[in-house]
Amino acid sequence: MGRLLSIDYGRKRCGIAVTDSLQIVANGLTTIPTHTIIDFIKKYIATEKVDKIIVGKPTTMRGEDSESMKYITPGINRLRKELPNIPIEFWDERFTSVLAHKSMIDSGMKKTARQDKAIVDEISATIILNDYLQSKSFK
Repeated sequence: MGRLLSIDYGRKRCGIAVTDSLQIVANGLTTIPTHTIIDFIKKYIATEKVDKIIVGKPTTMRGEDSESMKYITPGINRLRKELPNIPIEFWDERFTSVLAHKSMIDSGMKKTARQDKAIVDEISATIILNDYLQSKSFK
């Protein structure tokens, strides 16, 4: 079994999280510049088996696509074209940034560290992946 990889896709940066090979636990991996996402994932899958990529889908409170999808969709379509053998699935990411900030506060992280948006993006990717894993465990 391969890993699941999640992306918190942003205009400037992407937070990346992965599961263990048994797809039980999600951990933050890194944050990378958005323009390097395809190269990064290609290098990653050259050394680690990835079964699926989960991408955070920003939605409004009504469940409609947010404005951010205008720049996310083209990027993910390029990723699908470059990696045709890896399924890519969107997953609702509502409130992940809020939850990321809360977890940073709860863990005792200092204010200056909490202001680092790269850390927030990585934690958000981990929350997205954990939500996905939890939803699959109930089926």
